[in-house]
Amino acid sequence: MFIYKIAKIFKKQKIKFAIVGGYAVALHGAVRGTVDLDIVLELDKKSFIAAEAALKSIGLVSRLPVDGEEVFDFRLEYIKNKNLIAWSFWNPENPIELVDIILPYNLKGHEIKYVKSQDGDVPILSIDELIKMKRKSGRKQDLEDVKALESLK
Repeated sequence: MFIYKIAKIFKKQKIKFAIVGGYAVALHGAVRGTVDLDIVLELDKKSFIAAEAALKSIGLVSRLPVDGEEVFDFRLEYIKNKNLIAWSFWNPENPIELVDIILPYNLKGHEIKYVKSQDGDVPILSIDELIKMKRKSGRKQDLEDVKALESLK
């Protein structure tokens, strides 16, 4: 399964990350369909460069003609002037393998929960942290996710 493939390569490369978005909502126990895998990193240049290298190593390519260093260096400008919320990667050989690195969020200092499976542990943002993140975004789908997550508490 794709989610475990990402978790395994990030763990191997010692990249601190957590899954957010629809996959995290589903892993917490709410019904939610999604295709793309949303992740957050600690906001430092090393993490962005390492994440890009890890994703490339399994066949994913950036949708933008930029590298990890540039995305990190110009992250705030991209968010403010281009409304770029996520740095997207996809697999040209298997287009349903999609990863979005969420740019406005810093993983550092936030609570992570690990979902255990026979394929390995998957780090996700804790339910309370995920609710805060989704509430802050204000998007319709995120607010629906907040309702679903709150019903689990």
